[in-house]
Amino acid sequence: MDESRSRSLGGENLSTMSEPVTHVEQLERVLLRRGLGALTADRTSCADCGRTPLTGEHVHLYGGRTERIVCELCRAHRCEAPIASELVRHCEHGHTVRLTARAA
Repeated sequence: MDESRSRSLGGENLSTMSEPVTHVEQLERVLLRRGLGALTADRTSCADCGRTPLTGEHVHLYGGRTERIVCELCRAHRCEAPIASELVRHCEHGHTVRLTARAA
């Protein structure tokens, strides 16, 4: 069988030639990469493993030349005590609607 023809696999046609990428698909890819780059630049990651700590997880701050954040999993590998520990909060923490008492 010629490689440029379609093959059938379980009733499904598979084309061996790739279809040209349209301008809309190229724009979608550029926007996706730009958005992912902005999201990763805004995140804080562990200084040891590079993992982004999850909401509700404790992170530990270590001093030195520069302050470094270490996740709960990597904390066990360190001998020294952290300067501070903090709970990771949701990105919308502090932006919620709060109920107030009605004035009588």
